Amino acid sequence: MLKRIASQIVGCIVFLVLVLNTLFCAIQLFPLALIKFIIPIPWWRSITGKVLIRVANNWVFLNSYFILFFFPVEWKITGVEKLKKNDWYLVISNHQSWVDIFILQKVLYGRIPYIKFFLKKELIWVPVIGLAWWALDFPFMKRFTKEEIKKNPELKGKDIEITRKACEKFKTDYVAVMTFPEGTRFTNEKHDRQNSPYKHLLKPKAGGLSFTISAMGDKFHRLLNVTIVYPDGVKSMWEFLCGKVRKVNVFVEILPIPEKFVNADLDDKQFQGEFNDWLNAMWLNKDKLIN
Repeated sequence: MLKRIASQIVGCIVFLVLVLNTLFCAIQLFPLALIKFIIPIPWWRSITGKVLIRVANNWVFLNSYFILFFFPVEWKITGVEKLKKNDWYLVISNHQSWVDIFILQKVLYGRIPYIKFFLKKELIWVPVIGLAWWALDFPFMKRFTKEEIKKNPELKGKDIEITRKACEKFKTDYVAVMTFPEGTRFTNEKHDRQNSPYKHLLKPKAGGLSFTISAMGDKFHRLLNVTIVYPDGVKSMWEFLCGKVRKVNVFVEILPIPEKFVNADLDDKQFQGEFNDWLNAMWLNKDKLIN
């Protein structure tokens, strides 16, 4: 009983520390974001963008430091030796818990550029956070449905064009873009509902990943295929904050991105088949690795 109460107290302390760290970084982030927005000069935005990334990296560093300070986690990390901060990466991973985000940040911090996510264009209007995402140059993309394209054929290919335009700034600034091909966190219920052919994974969704590679494949040099394993079982975010995650295994595999997938026609049946085969083969190997 006392042990449980102590872990709950630790969880509250860690949560408070992370909140204070977030507020501290936000105090620095938002004034810079407003300055960047008000002064639309390319070289000025480039300078402020680099400062903003430094602030975001400090947030990641302090989060990782606090977690290491509070929790004696036993880490097993392989495959990160050849990673470079001065390179472009597309990062994919299996997804089991919100804890995965902290794990990825801790493992990849300082080894690759600051990790960004593709976001729906509508999310730029989210109060406060949307401004932060814009300031940090997160790429916003617009996806048109088949129904919208059918009504207006001129929209075909526009979504790729919008995304490529959003990613123009990545030509000169190194970046890592992250995506979870499963699209959601793994649960036994979802696994059974999907009738997934994998023991430890949900079915990967090819759409988002193929869209990303088609839009930005010529910018990325490598694909980082990350596999996260919790030997003592997957824990919730609260359990993680209470120090109940004792062991974490992270395996990073560096893979080339096939050139035939770059600038491909997403509606081409042959492309869809080849891309699905490529992604499913990776997922099969990932499932064997976890097993």
